[in-house]
Amino acid sequence: MQGLEHRIPPPAIALLCALLMGLVAWGTPGLELGHGLRLALAVPLVCAGVGVALAGVVSFRRARTTVNPLKPGNASALVTSGIYRYTRNPMYAGFALCLLAWGLYLASPLALLGVPGFVLYMNRWQVGPEERALERLFGSGFTAYQRQVRRWL
Repeated sequence: MQGLEHRIPPPAIALLCALLMGLVAWGTPGLELGHGLRLALAVPLVCAGVGVALAGVVSFRRARTTVNPLKPGNASALVTSGIYRYTRNPMYAGFALCLLAWGLYLASPLALLGVPGFVLYMNRWQVGPEERALERLFGSGFTAYQRQVRRWL
């Protein structure tokens, strides 16, 4: 099944998960939470998710390396500063936070399963292959970075 590696852009995976979460919430009973409470839970998480993801993009741009997740072999720099001191995958962590916000807004415990589904998919089909490519490119520098910084949060 290696053919699926790096084939679907991560934003598309996040949107697909969000769509599936919405369908699950629509088709199953949810929690009775008021609109205001759902917004109060979701908005800060969306803001945090967008902020974390954008911090990752900004760090890549500053290092003048590719942001294209489908071609990790094109990376020209190993970015370990900024948000990358705390997570190796801030863009994906940001997407996961946005999905968590969406699940809370939907007030559907079953829909929240989309978040770990996203993480599992990303670990297998995107992050793992990316890390193999980065290890080939940056060798012991990347291996040391892996030991120091968590994959997600």
